Amino acid sequence: MRSIEPPRRAAAFALSLGPSLRQLRTLALGLVGLMAGLPSAHAVPSFARQTGQDCAACHVGAYGPQLTPYGVKFKIGGYTDSDGKGGKLPISAMIVASFNQTAKNLPEKPEHGSVNRNLAMDEASLFLAGRLSDKIGAFIQATYDGVGRTTALDQADIRAVHTTEIAGKETTFGLSFHNNPGVQDPFNSMTVWGFPYTSSAFGFGMGDAATIINGALEQRVTGLSAYTFWNDLIYAEIGTYRSLPVTMQSRLGLGKADDIGRLGSGTAYWRLALFQDFKKQAFNVGVFGLNTSLQPDRSVPGSNRYNDLGVDASYQFLGTREHVFTANGSYIRERQTRNQMFANGEADNQKGRLNEMRLGASYHFLQTWGATLGRFTTRGTRDASLYSDGYANGSPNTSGYIFQADWTPWGKENSWGAPWANLRLGAQYTMYTKYNGARSNYDGEGRDAKDNNTLFLFAWTSF
Repeated sequence: MRSIEPPRRAAAFALSLGPSLRQLRTLALGLVGLMAGLPSAHAVPSFARQTGQDCAACHVGAYGPQLTPYGVKFKIGGYTDSDGKGGKLPISAMIVASFNQTAKNLPEKPEHGSVNRNLAMDEASLFLAGRLSDKIGAFIQATYDGVGRTTALDQADIRAVHTTEIAGKETTFGLSFHNNPGVQDPFNSMTVWGFPYTSSAFGFGMGDAATIINGALEQRVTGLSAYTFWNDLIYAEIGTYRSLPVTMQSRLGLGKADDIGRLGSGTAYWRLALFQDFKKQAFNVGVFGLNTSLQPDRSVPGSNRYNDLGVDASYQFLGTREHVFTANGSYIRERQTRNQMFANGEADNQKGRLNEMRLGASYHFLQTWGATLGRFTTRGTRDASLYSDGYANGSPNTSGYIFQADWTPWGKENSWGAPWANLRLGAQYTMYTKYNGARSNYDGEGRDAKDNNTLFLFAWTSF
């Protein structure tokens, strides 16, 4: 189980934007409802059609979540930048198919798969992505899970923006209504958009323990944050989150069984970053945090508290775009106060910590051929009750490496199908040096960390 309860795996400013906060929220809910009735995501061709730019203008390697400086500014600008030509429909679609093989058969046969060598259509997504008005844009994804065979609302980010001048410098103010902490972040260097950008549905991820900001609240909350970007240099954001009602989760296809519980009213998210674009190279460095309490059982009093503090940075050498090098990293330290778990005997210690580090470095030639090396570690305080079944030594510690090679033939100027199509073919290998507390026999049944090593071959296309 994870280290938390979920199962694995300003008024004057608002007036200056035009719509009121209430109107924005109504619009957002309406768009979410629209998409929820349709069957994870990144570069979508509707953005390219809207801006008149090729995919490589926004995305390193012409595909995936790694954003160039232009891509960062496009996201901060609320997905509203365009080439001034009308008639652009903000709709895109995506399909991911894969072959998966683990070093040793899976411990249990998946419901819709085999114990090994799984060929699957991982997901099919439909996007409402792009400019809705001069000051409002959206990125909304609805996904059919080809492995779980369910359809649900996926990532969502709806923005309202206004640009003015402060001290003679261009300044953007914005509001973001979204459903996952970090999905709205413009630098795409936090865990929600971090490497690996796609991964095996039949693999083992980065261990069973994860910080609350790293996926635990994904799609099961609504968030509203206000941000500003001054002089293309300083980015600041602050926001809050509320849990979706169980009935709404069900309507959005998320299911009631995996409800995370109720977030505390004092939930706060914040972000501060420094960004520099030198044309041939760029970097950003920042800090972020999420403080919240979580009541796992909505009908029974008792909650646990989580305080996440993170730092992240990225560097890009873009040059003439012939040779592109990037490096990204993030580190999250989570302090846990497990009042509810401790009272119920689910944890031996009332307080604990969980730390995550993610590093990645990539090289792309002609924005077509790419290679990436990633390193991940999770470390936490031992707790025999919290980390029991499937863990060794009461420890959540997991570490390993990810290697990926990929080919992206389209998405550049004069590419076939531009700006309507994109494709990435890739091979990814995840190697574990430790899993759930040990290198060997971590589950007490003879399974070693290396047994989880996973080969993942994928075809990822959008149009």
